[in-house]
Amino acid sequence: MRIGNIQNDTNNPNSSYKILAVDDEPGIIDSLSIFLKRSGYSFTGVTDPVEAIKKIKNEHFDLLLLDFIMTPLHGDQVVEEIRKFNKELYILLLTGHKDLAPPLETIRRLDIQGYCEKSDKFDQLLLLIESGIKSVEQMREIKSINEKLADTYKQLEQAYMESIQTVRYTVEAKDTYTRGHSDRVSEFSVLIGKKLGLSEDDLRRLKIGGLFHDVGKIGVPDNILQKEGKLSEDEYSEIKNHPTIGAHILSTASIFQDILPIVKYHHERYDGKGYPERLQGENIPYLARITAVADTFDAMTSKRVYRDSIPLDQVIEEFKRCRGTQFDPGLADLFVDILENDYNSILEIQKKYE
Repeated sequence: MRIGNIQNDTNNPNSSYKILAVDDEPGIIDSLSIFLKRSGYSFTGVTDPVEAIKKIKNEHFDLLLLDFIMTPLHGDQVVEEIRKFNKELYILLLTGHKDLAPPLETIRRLDIQGYCEKSDKFDQLLLLIESGIKSVEQMREIKSINEKLADTYKQLEQAYMESIQTVRYTVEAKDTYTRGHSDRVSEFSVLIGKKLGLSEDDLRRLKIGGLFHDVGKIGVPDNILQKEGKLSEDEYSEIKNHPTIGAHILSTASIFQDILPIVKYHHERYDGKGYPERLQGENIPYLARITAVADTFDAMTSKRVYRDSIPLDQVIEEFKRCRGTQFDPGLADLFVDILENDYNSILEIQKKYE
């Protein structure tokens, strides 16, 4: 049952802080409401712990004063329920006697900030409340700063993304093959990542890494990128510089640090015969190995000026043949399974960028 819900002078700085008190003794609630009203706080008091849980679910409170011994729920049981949905609420436990306080282990586990023995005098309780409100005030300030920083970071991230997208589109203008290729590699990589059950963070890295894996081609001469015939050895050497160039371009922005391994190492081979550093096996970053599978698949199934796309059955045979040499064997097997049993997912991606 609710006993008091007293609002105070909004000019008092304490009035912006909402305190909820829960005690099954109405007299305690009445005394607290008078005492906290004089201190200028916005106060709500209830005698039913179940109602208190519901109120905290539906309303914002900055601090909770909670009796320990109550029916039908003790204070620690109330906190147990509250912590399932609210980790931030500052909680002070009130006890009739210190011997009745819950064990220290319980107080720590439930993140109860403090407890106080009940008394006719509220001096000690007021000090604890004031200390708690200062903590709440600091938490508000930190949260506000974090939100501002997050907004600033998002703006910087957007600016970086737009800048690098411009570079990516410049590459696409230089190399018609690249147009749509990076988007498909991005989506194929994410598809593989989902089949592997990777985390959302890894899926994000695969998505962004796929989009920018060929950004280093901005540093490759146009006559090489657009050449219709077979590349000479020197020309191929120029092409092999693009992973390192791309990693260098992106390394200046902190937001791209976690995709640099994809950009730099997506042309490494599992047998150590790739480039730029001839990494081998498990030494190749895992997400780069995934991107290598997606990149090679798109290269094989895309029409080029000097050849048509390779039929699916031949692509499957090529992945089987190159497992353990060009590709991580586990990833090659997984991708073959996708091609044989979930090819519609591949077709949906390809149709998006026709």
